[in-house]
Amino acid sequence: MNKYLYFFTLFFVSSLSVCFSQTQMPSFFSDNMVLQQQDDVAIWGTDNPETKVIIHTSWGVEASAVTDEDGSWKMEISTPKASFENQVITVKGSSTVILKNVLIGEVWLASGQSNMEMAMKDSNKPIVNNYDAYINTSNNSFIRLFNTERAANLSPQHDVTGSWESSNIESASSFSAVGYMFARQLFDKLQIPIGIIEASWGGTSIICWLPQSIMDKYPGYKIPDTLPENQKQPTALYNGMIHPFKNFSIKGFLWYQGESNRFNAHQYKDFMHDLVSSWRTQWKQENLPLYFVQIAPYIYKDNRSSIHFSANLVREAQSLAAQEIPNSGLIITTDVGKCDQIHPPEKEIIAQRLANWALYKQYDFKEIPYRSPEYKSLKVEGNKAKIEFAFYGKNKDNLVLDGNRDLKNFEIAGSDKVFYPAEVKMNENKSLTVFSDKVKNPVAVRYGFVDCLEGSLFSKAGLPVSPFRTDDWKN
Repeated sequence: MNKYLYFFTLFFVSSLSVCFSQTQMPSFFSDNMVLQQQDDVAIWGTDNPETKVIIHTSWGVEASAVTDEDGSWKMEISTPKASFENQVITVKGSSTVILKNVLIGEVWLASGQSNMEMAMKDSNKPIVNNYDAYINTSNNSFIRLFNTERAANLSPQHDVTGSWESSNIESASSFSAVGYMFARQLFDKLQIPIGIIEASWGGTSIICWLPQSIMDKYPGYKIPDTLPENQKQPTALYNGMIHPFKNFSIKGFLWYQGESNRFNAHQYKDFMHDLVSSWRTQWKQENLPLYFVQIAPYIYKDNRSSIHFSANLVREAQSLAAQEIPNSGLIITTDVGKCDQIHPPEKEIIAQRLANWALYKQYDFKEIPYRSPEYKSLKVEGNKAKIEFAFYGKNKDNLVLDGNRDLKNFEIAGSDKVFYPAEVKMNENKSLTVFSDKVKNPVAVRYGFVDCLEGSLFSKAGLPVSPFRTDDWKN
């Protein structure tokens, strides 16, 4: 044999041996992780082909599997009720891996663009309101944070870069403010371990977070040339940052994104349906909850003359999607942020409202006001328009409107489609009468249907009503 061929063959065989000589698992199966309580959780990895892999847990569960010809293995183990007891998982195949300091609790995945990625302390963004109070009390070994590094790929990946860390000043400061504060709210109420996985990337379009099977539905889809490169690659972030978590047991999703889709707001509702259905399909749970955040008031400098480039259409799409998608919920943000600040520092308010949805729906805290009133119907009576709302929850303070506020940002129009500022009268805190002496025969009403507004319509419990319009005109 040619000596070069001999050494190449030896190198190739040695490389194969190295590739399959150890029992390996994705990075999120590691020390300090949190597993979803009272569930059959999947654990998987690689080893030599046709190798038996055995899992032992400190709570008395054992499972085994034999690797396939590619060296892959996967099995499920049942988890007990959440507790503060540190657990150990031993995985034994060609080698032995011991996962220590494992907790059993509740696990949520937080994703989106920059307002989800925005850390508790970020040198490029405002410091989050109430930062000091949260960080000074951030040492909590029962809250675990997994911060997924940014990764884009043209094909679905099977691992990410990241590690589980206990909450402390350093880990909490660099973690998603919304994600961390959400975890704190849950922990304070539930008093069980909480795990949060963050997988977010600022400035990205929703299409980056959709699998290829979804984008195949849009063969003629065009991405605006004005978008940065990391917003132009459909599926890339799904492949690199969501697909690797396939089958990792979670309680639900948090989603904060939309600013980058004001260029194609007319498609955003469909994209939200696609995102939720495809992610639920990946996790093989058709009812996994997804709670998402409406984009906050902000004056965008680009192309505001066209309604198809408007933030108000994104908000409308988000509202409609939340009403249509089962087991989803929308956080309204008309009372946070500033017109000149796209990254509002009031992340505590947003996190609290996300947590309230979860506490009400998943954890049976039925006295918590969790859902904003929503526009329901329009009825014209002479020269006035009566607006009815839908109300939610059992708390009586959330079943009426706040009559102590100066109602602003209402407009009314007739069949000529010309809108005028409107006067508003509240009717027994349940409905509104809207009118203007310039509109004799009203046809349509709008509230806050602009890029930036200061919300004035709230429930008595303090939850803002989403901007809305009763028409579907294109101007």
